[in-house]
Amino acid sequence: MTSVQDPAQRMFAADEASQGLGIELHEAGEGAAHLSMVVTASMVNGHGLAHGGYIFLLADTAFACACNSHGPTTVGAGATVDFVAPAYEGDTLVAKAHEVGRFGRSGIYDVTVTRDEQVVAEFRGRSRGIRGMEKSA
Repeated sequence: MTSVQDPAQRMFAADEASQGLGIELHEAGEGAAHLSMVVTASMVNGHGLAHGGYIFLLADTAFACACNSHGPTTVGAGATVDFVAPAYEGDTLVAKAHEVGRFGRSGIYDVTVTRDEQVVAEFRGRSRGIRGMEKSA
């Protein structure tokens, strides 16, 4: 588990949207993050599948933790997702993010979302460091 002093942990601790959905941060640091979320009944769409928006949100949270693990406030500049397999109510989804590369204040991160080792979605996020947005603790 990461330290409370870790920038990604501090950011996640203040993320009420992700916390409210039961997302758990297992590890973050050095451009990587590992999170999980259980798909609840309220996250299922009219087809009985996990709504893609919730899968995207889990991947986006992993991306945010990975790109903020370096310290300065970093936000998403854009992202794409490919859904490759369905997920269902009761499934535990795991999101693992890793840094592809950083270039000045910009970065590229990939996130794989799995269920029982089966890939559910592949996400690529582009980050941008923001000056002057640091919150005082």
